[in-house]
Amino acid sequence: MQDTITEMRQLALAHSKSRETETTIPRVAISRCDHCEATTGPMPAFCEPMICLILQGAKCILIGDRALHYEQPSYFISTIDVPATGEIYRAGPDRPYLSITLKFDATVISDVLLSMKDNVPPASTDPGSGFGLAPVTPDLLDSWLRLLRLLDSPKDIAVLGPLIEREIIYRLLGGPCGGMLRQLATGDSRLGQVRCAIGWIRDNLAQPFQVEDLAARAGMSASAFHRHFKAVTALSPVQYQKRLRLHVARRRLIAEAGDVARVAFSVGYESATQFGREYAREFGISPARDAARLRRLDAGDGAEMAQVA
Repeated sequence: MQDTITEMRQLALAHSKSRETETTIPRVAISRCDHCEATTGPMPAFCEPMICLILQGAKCILIGDRALHYEQPSYFISTIDVPATGEIYRAGPDRPYLSITLKFDATVISDVLLSMKDNVPPASTDPGSGFGLAPVTPDLLDSWLRLLRLLDSPKDIAVLGPLIEREIIYRLLGGPCGGMLRQLATGDSRLGQVRCAIGWIRDNLAQPFQVEDLAARAGMSASAFHRHFKAVTALSPVQYQKRLRLHVARRRLIAEAGDVARVAFSVGYESATQFGREYAREFGISPARDAARLRRLDAGDGAEMAQVA
């Protein structure tokens, strides 16, 4: 597998132009950090439904009270949208951090499941976690290599890209995270019900809610909803909303230089003072100083911003 990973690194280096490069292959991106030290320190991030494969360096992701350490040859998979904290290590100027991600398309997953017929992984009534780690197999790595090779022949992407993506999904469905991935394409699963609630929280970020009302939207009792929500996200519904508000506020402060209080109110805070306290507790710095610092970094070499976006 080492020869395969070496070629994938070369392709990723050749086709990455910045900290985060959206490639010409739909929903495939390359992350690169050339100037990070041996460790970046904890940096906020937001996980979407995706698979992330590290090609060089290592990373720790903290979601709620769960810490996941991974490096090649393993991959991280998420089937939910969840705030997280990421920390890169084992990387530096002569050995940049490199990873590739593929954002999941539930339609593609459903189509592959239909094609698998009797080989479909069993569904679970308990969603367990909405994220996890698994070892990379030679077959999965080979399909990833062939997908990255398409970057050198862009005329082939439209035809061969979807075929190789289906193969990657097929390999994942047959792996340790297959049951979790299957639920991503099944709206009536427990994971689907929790995702429905997460969608409401994201679409109504500034609105308060009662857990009982959110549970009713998800079609569960309040106790079952709270238990499944915590199992999937590693956070309670209220903790999830607070973390999400802070992460969205941070993006807005970076993108739009302006009044901190206005941003606080826009994500549902009634007190700018409370917002400042919780922001500093989450990110280790006041909102105004953090936004100014990150805008300066983004205008420079962007090394630290690489792990914020």
